[in-house]
Amino acid sequence: MSDKFVNATTAAETAVDFSKLTEDEWRQRLSPEEYQVLRQAGTERPHIGEYTNTTAEGVYRCRACNAELFRSTEKFASDCGWPSFFSPLAGDNIIEREDRSLGMVRTEVLCANCNSHLGHVFAGEGYDTPTDLRYCINSISMNFEGADSDK
Repeated sequence: MSDKFVNATTAAETAVDFSKLTEDEWRQRLSPEEYQVLRQAGTERPHIGEYTNTTAEGVYRCRACNAELFRSTEKFASDCGWPSFFSPLAGDNIIEREDRSLGMVRTEVLCANCNSHLGHVFAGEGYDTPTDLRYCINSISMNFEGADSDK
């Protein structure tokens, strides 16, 4: 996986090495709420995220670097309060690592391109999905690109 990603949302389409951005640079690029979730591993409150109940076809991208993360075809209604997916777009687009915060053991999900916090993944909860996984992702950590939008 390349350390560089061309952010398709910039007019100049210049390559940015997100691994070299300082925390001050991240603060300039993100709103305070986005920074708290993406860079400080925060969690947005349940049931308030803009993509919790979205059913439109398209791709969910990392809000910090624009990397493709999930497709709407892998999104499902878990009623947990956050957007849920049973599989990422590609395994190498995310990083999963053990998270022992809050007195429990969970698996944190990060963007592989910019190392930003996305949410957590849970296994064995009994959802009727092909993987029995629930990628519980903060809406604020993503942007949605609809299938019918101009790219």
